Amino acid sequence: MLPSKASADMGCPSTARSFAKRNDRFAQDDMTLWVMEQKKYWTYIVSSRSGTLYVGMCNNIERRMREHKSGAFEGFACTYHCNRLVYFQSFDDVRKAIDREKQLKGWRRQKKIALIESMNPRWADLAEKWGAQMAFVGESIKSR
Repeated sequence: MLPSKASADMGCPSTARSFAKRNDRFAQDDMTLWVMEQKKYWTYIVSSRSGTLYVGMCNNIERRMREHKSGAFEGFACTYHCNRLVYFQSFDDVRKAIDREKQLKGWRRQKKIALIESMNPRWADLAEKWGAQMAFVGESIKSR
């Protein structure tokens, strides 16, 4: 049985510490569960200006697009300048995101193109303005 707040405040230090430790542990467990429930995973397709496609999966789409755009990692996407986000899909379960990535990687190029054009017919870079500074009317971004 957990001690009441009154007994914790009335000079029972070991009981109060025990109560606080148990509450911290429960709070941490609850927070971990909440974070896991809120976690998003992403399957995405990036392209180069010439049309080379790369399919990937990540847990932070904004960070991953910054990495693609900066060329932070060596590999296929960096070598072929695949840095324009043309398609993405979110998942609550990492296994579903991985399965979708594998599915898309198994598709022929024409099927990937059809998927992209069904959602993004102009092949716009969907992450082009992510992280850009915003200013109100009459305010200069340079002055920030």
